[in-house]
Amino acid sequence: MTTDPTSREAQPTRAWVIHPELTADRARRDAEAALEEGVALAEALPGLEVQGEEIVRLARPHPGHLFGTGKIEEIKARLTAHEIDLVLIDGPVSPVQQRNLEKAWKVKILDRTGLILEIFSDRARTREGVLQVEMAALSYQRTRLVRAWTHLERQRGGLGFVGGPGETQIEADRRAIDEQLTRLRKQLSKVVKTRELHRAARAKVPFEVVALVGYTNAGKSTLFNRMTGATVLAKDMLFATLDPTMRGLEMPSGRKVILSDTVGFISDLPTQLVAAFRATLEEVLGADVILHVRDISAEETEAQARDVETILAELGVAEEIPRIEVWNKIDLLDPEVRAARETEAERREGVVAISALSGAGLDRLTDAIEAQLAEERRRDHVRLKFSQGKARAWLHDAHVVVEERQDETGWVLAVDWTARQKAAFEKINGA
Repeated sequence: MTTDPTSREAQPTRAWVIHPELTADRARRDAEAALEEGVALAEALPGLEVQGEEIVRLARPHPGHLFGTGKIEEIKARLTAHEIDLVLIDGPVSPVQQRNLEKAWKVKILDRTGLILEIFSDRARTREGVLQVEMAALSYQRTRLVRAWTHLERQRGGLGFVGGPGETQIEADRRAIDEQLTRLRKQLSKVVKTRELHRAARAKVPFEVVALVGYTNAGKSTLFNRMTGATVLAKDMLFATLDPTMRGLEMPSGRKVILSDTVGFISDLPTQLVAAFRATLEEVLGADVILHVRDISAEETEAQARDVETILAELGVAEEIPRIEVWNKIDLLDPEVRAARETEAERREGVVAISALSGAGLDRLTDAIEAQLAEERRRDHVRLKFSQGKARAWLHDAHVVVEERQDETGWVLAVDWTARQKAAFEKINGA
């Protein structure tokens, strides 16, 4: 019986990483940096041993096989010589391409989305995180039932790569997935309600939320630990942190805030995971200040920053929420480059250069956070009609509602807000 190559209990799986570089795509990332990230993703999954990696340049993907016939044979020779079990393709692979490559190479194929889902499945610890990953994985799997094997087939005792379910079985699997998704949604809704109660309880305490976001492995958890004295897992590894963590933090002025660490972002984050983790990232949506932590020593730091901003926009994070760019890992820079970066950060508003590892620059960071939180608040009363439910929800999500009462025409809300929050509310409310 064929062993599942991703089984945590199996012998180390010999993996090969391929980054397809589409030469016609002018917006493509640097291929060397992309391949390096693909290898790092592979190394983040326990039980894999990367035996080799390569960049394959192609003008356009072959619709049925991704690569041309000659390239497939050339790669097959390398895979056979190195006794490879698993090929990780750092990019999208259609179900048909995946099936055909698996037949041609006699190995298991995982594309970038599948690999990230595997990592998330391995890392999720909270009940909510586990449920969200399961839902994302099932949604992804549902589109790939043309493959020669599926998770469901293995549960039925399938033999592995050769053969597979017929059309009738595929439809049965699809129905089984839909039923499982329905069950998971119900379970998740109960977990979310519990978390909403906890968040509502926190909202009654006048503590502002400072949320850490950033590209995976940018050093968010190291910074979180440095600021709070916590012991969150902080490794030089992609997605070391998955489930969000919150801690109370007392600032130098005595102001108490809640610091929230979050899952790291990554380019081409699977859409299933963006949707699934939106609920988990609600602390970011309602944050008073966002710290965008960047690995300033990374060659791709600018591209990574753009990816983070893109995902924040997809999550619906309001541009009005104050943000501080935290240029982390300055300790890894050459002295001359470090001095130039620190000077640049001092000249730019809303940018602080630090080393979370050594603590350098943390005093400037806490000063910057205090300055953002010190924005003057005023008490106003807002009257809304019952038809203005979205506007009311916005005020609650912004954590500015102090009191609320109803009368025959709608709601009257007492709010404590800053001029920035008031202007944002008037903008969305059409005032």
